[in-house]
Amino acid sequence: MGTGVRGSAYAELSRRVKRAGLLDRRPGYYAGQIAVTSALCAAGIAAFVVVGESWWQLAVAAYAAVVSTQLGFLGHDAGHRQVFRTGRANYVLGVLLANVGVGFSYDWWVDKHSRHHAHPNDEDRDPDIGAGALVFTTGQARNRGPAARRFHRYQAWTFFPLLLLEAVNLRVASVRYLLVNRTRPRIREALLMSVHGAAYLTAVFVALSPVKALVFIAVHQGLFGLHLGCAFAPNHKGMPLLSDSDAADYLRRQVLTSRNVRGHWLIDFALGGLNYQIEHHLFPSMPRGNLRHAQHIVRAFCRDQHVRYVETGLLSSYAQALRHLDTVGRVPAHPLLP
Repeated sequence: MGTGVRGSAYAELSRRVKRAGLLDRRPGYYAGQIAVTSALCAAGIAAFVVVGESWWQLAVAAYAAVVSTQLGFLGHDAGHRQVFRTGRANYVLGVLLANVGVGFSYDWWVDKHSRHHAHPNDEDRDPDIGAGALVFTTGQARNRGPAARRFHRYQAWTFFPLLLLEAVNLRVASVRYLLVNRTRPRIREALLMSVHGAAYLTAVFVALSPVKALVFIAVHQGLFGLHLGCAFAPNHKGMPLLSDSDAADYLRRQVLTSRNVRGHWLIDFALGGLNYQIEHHLFPSMPRGNLRHAQHIVRAFCRDQHVRYVETGLLSSYAQALRHLDTVGRVPAHPLLP
């Protein structure tokens, strides 16, 4: 049983997790992750060269989308300082993975993701539920114009197709971010993104005919965005919204707004450990490999504290997110209308 005192509940949970050694760095684990991901990259490059001018390159493009997502997951871990002890080492790794590896701004992502972690599912402060092509809250839906509301009535059906554009969206947002304040770090990031883009386009258009090259890029980038979106979609969509006015401490704010996805090693690989979303939000710097071990402690603690701990299957998590999008999209423009 925890302390029973709401304000000190997280402190007690943190002590239990720390005593279990789950906040300790795992250099061996991340050396293995980096080695495996590097081997996957090398295999993809070798396959691209060997296959050559052939439509079989579309299979290579699909494989490359998976590898790109794995690079993104490693960059995510570096952004949370899970990999190395020093912030500088994590920053260098993150920039190499994000800017050079997959072609978007590491600094932009860290800024955005840090705000999400500080205010999960806060309509006014969480950038991950800001209104855009989709709306995530009834307030957002009611504030849109008539044409947008007609589109949002069917947004649950467009969710997965729109994810095919997510990789493009990441790059557009990165460029906009880097152009706002042209400081030396941002100029450096822009140059590294340019290196990625130039190397990628040169390799594709030199090895393939223009039509095959364009189709390769479309398949690779589309599936990359889809994979990323499918990894992040189950985490918070359809979970309760909280704001600063809600009387929720850190423990409840992070647990009540998050959803775990149960599964096995393949789910862990495909979702980059983000299926342990509750544990990750409670302890963002915890190494990815420790999250499944922390789950037993966190779940039991939440049960003792009478905090709702949500865990579901992968397909069920998508169904819940889509139902939420459908419900929000169909809200009437005026709250009194049927």
